[in-house]
Amino acid sequence: MATSASIQLIRNATLIIHYAGKKILVDPMLMPKDSFDPLAGKARNPMVGLPVSIEEIVKDVDLVLVTHTHPDHFDPVASATLNKSIKLINQPADAEYFQKEGFTKAETIQESTIWNGITITRTGGAHGSGEILKQMGTVSGFVLQATGQPTIYIVGDSIWIDEVAQALQKYTPDYIVVNSGGAAFPGFETTPILMEEEQTMTLLQESGKAKVIAVHMEALDHCRTTRSSLHQKAAEAGIAKDKLVIPQDGEVVTL
Repeated sequence: MATSASIQLIRNATLIIHYAGKKILVDPMLMPKDSFDPLAGKARNPMVGLPVSIEEIVKDVDLVLVTHTHPDHFDPVASATLNKSIKLINQPADAEYFQKEGFTKAETIQESTIWNGITITRTGGAHGSGEILKQMGTVSGFVLQATGQPTIYIVGDSIWIDEVAQALQKYTPDYIVVNSGGAAFPGFETTPILMEEEQTMTLLQESGKAKVIAVHMEALDHCRTTRSSLHQKAAEAGIAKDKLVIPQDGEVVTL
């Protein structure tokens, strides 16, 4: 009997995934509320605190997955708190960063790796478009696959692009975690660096059998898509209620 898998949204893009008997921490931003300056001139960030203690988040973690090293996905508190000998999987663009941070078991994956019976495949993304994309750097997503477990596609910080569409077709995931914050920077309001309501609807329409779990909302002041605006857009688009899950911070979604 396969152990039941679950995804817990901690805050922003930070997730705890229980999968194939392992506890996987994704994109840990562990800093306290109001730690850094506004990104869009609205509020200090993160705008909300952690829903559970740092001790509880990092306890018994078997693996850390980092899609990219922007501070809202891997911050100094995470680096200081996590055991430096923990298994950590990252993208090629961040290999040097984790070496400098002293993580002795960091593994950079170009394409895929098998860890404890879990196949972890790296996917591409685009953290915006046009001029802002050049400033945002390289980002990745990950697909998790294991015998007797649902296939999970963590899209990462990306807008809707062909590469994301191709990953949906190639891996036919059971669950898709999408960062739907619709973030945009002052001066670049028309070019979001994450999927917003419209792009999330496109992803939903192309998602096949998958359930979509939307996160990365209401934690940073440059994220303009809210849980309610996304719910509203999904209702207008006639998306089935059980197709799109928008968890609250701390909420556990059983897969």
